[in-house]
Amino acid sequence: MRIRFWGTRGSIPSPGPRTVRYGGNCACVEVRTAAGELFIVDAGTGIRELGLSLADQQVSGHLLLSHTHWDHISGFPFFPPAFVKGNTITVCAARNIDRRLEDVMSGQMEYTYFPVKLDQMSATIEFRELVEESFAVGDVRISTHYLNHTSICLGYRIEADGCSVAYVSDHEPYGLSLYGPNPPPVQIGRGLRDGVVHDGDRQLIEWVRGVDLLIQDSQYTPEEYPKKIGWGHGSADYVTDVAILGGAKRLALFHHDPLHDDDFVDGIVSYSRQRAAESESPLDVTGAAEGQSIDL
Repeated sequence: MRIRFWGTRGSIPSPGPRTVRYGGNCACVEVRTAAGELFIVDAGTGIRELGLSLADQQVSGHLLLSHTHWDHISGFPFFPPAFVKGNTITVCAARNIDRRLEDVMSGQMEYTYFPVKLDQMSATIEFRELVEESFAVGDVRISTHYLNHTSICLGYRIEADGCSVAYVSDHEPYGLSLYGPNPPPVQIGRGLRDGVVHDGDRQLIEWVRGVDLLIQDSQYTPEEYPKKIGWGHGSADYVTDVAILGGAKRLALFHHDPLHDDDFVDGIVSYSRQRAAESESPLDVTGAAEGQSIDL
């Protein structure tokens, strides 16, 4: 199985000289199995470049959306394979409480926002609404897990070719989020070192258990997170601890904050590696970067 990052940024695209190495496009990850099955996780602006790379191919694949905030769907109208007759794209996302997935995706393509409507795309586009479940696509096994975000959000675990990858974006620690707008003081850098006290965190750790690659939202530093509680994103200490406690082999720090330039992200990666070393963990940590490929 091969994983390639086409967009690694969170919240809003941030291209420019400050983000050359890690990239400025929003979330999009390509997963290819040995048999050629295609899975695209999220459709941020990075999906445009992925689509251009598929221009000369017949495309049949699944688009797995974590949720439908703009930084995870805004690239879909610019995905060239969706305009090619004969291509088939199955769009999957969490079942919402008040709107169909198809209505959400077509809403951003109304003429007020975009010149081409969803029903003018020439590919066959199907929609599948998911809950927390497991299902198969050929020989590939996919399981979903509800995440702690400001909207209904799913993580995806993909198992194929004897290996596994888990995608966890956007997700915030459960332990403090229950306290509302006035949580108790946060001990910077504690993460989960004091133990796992919330069942939500415990369930996530078990869901990623033994994964070969964990891709997780690590948008904030431990120092930044106390001011961002309730925004729906993770911090490097928490994310590293989840990977260690879950026995993940590799961790790709993801969903980089638009204010964080390349050097700043380098610092977060170094912090996470040091944290793993202090825990005597063999965890291999990298910062997800546009164009980067990982073979499992």
